[in-house]
Amino acid sequence: MVTVRLDHLETFALIVRCGGFRAAAAERGVSSSVISQTMAALEQALGLRLLNRTTRSVAATEAGERLLARLRPALDDIHLALSELDQLREQPSGTLRINAPGPAVDHILCPLAFAFMEAHPEVKVEIVSDAAIIDIVGQGFDAGVRFGQQLAKDMIALPLGQPLRYAIVASPHYLGKRGRPNAPSDLVGHDCIRRRYPGGALATWAFGKNDEAVEIVPEGRLTLGSAHQELQAAIAGQGIAHVLDDYARAAIEDGRLVEVLADWSPKLPSWFLYYPNRRHSSAAMRAFLDFVRKSAR
Repeated sequence: MVTVRLDHLETFALIVRCGGFRAAAAERGVSSSVISQTMAALEQALGLRLLNRTTRSVAATEAGERLLARLRPALDDIHLALSELDQLREQPSGTLRINAPGPAVDHILCPLAFAFMEAHPEVKVEIVSDAAIIDIVGQGFDAGVRFGQQLAKDMIALPLGQPLRYAIVASPHYLGKRGRPNAPSDLVGHDCIRRRYPGGALATWAFGKNDEAVEIVPEGRLTLGSAHQELQAAIAGQGIAHVLDDYARAAIEDGRLVEVLADWSPKLPSWFLYYPNRRHSSAAMRAFLDFVRKSAR
């Protein structure tokens, strides 16, 4: 029977998750050569190539994929068994990794995490801002944040915060020059500040009033990639922006922006914190879930 080291198997899984030796080395806090040597020793011990390497990417071979399919659940069980020892400590410890879209990070998750870390000084928190729908287990996250309709059925979800709404905003200077829209159809001919997602798609603007629903693809000269950029552009008078109310509220209150079409902005579901439906979770994760539930009261 072939004997291999557990830390070598963990390194193999980490390389695949990170997509390369350099990223795996950065996460582990070692040099790329150490990761490469570890991987070479594992492949030599097994007598099989586990990774296909090119100058641009690293991917598991067929043998590597078969090993990963068995290895990931086993490593998860080992890590969970070790993390349960944290229950013997007075304070939870370890690292909590959460994946969430930028708006949820800015307005919900960061304030929660800051207060949680103050209460649990031995816990480390890593928050990755990402709007893509991912496999949080496969990517090594303890939890994620998404809208309710985006959650897989095998996940447990907790609501985070209040229902959301989008605000349509522009500067007083812009509205003074171009006029104020009173219905979504009035946006035709305006400079709408558009958002392009990382995948290439343009964001649509959805409106609702009474039983009427309208969705438009905005037209405008300026296209940006984040709500922060859109807000700055609107304040600078570059057009009409469509951002979550949380981003625009301070600028509306101090007069830098004016909200329009407020009666056409329907409420959206709240964000949800979701995590795998497992019997066990780390002490840090259990403490964070308790903190979230208490904060919601």
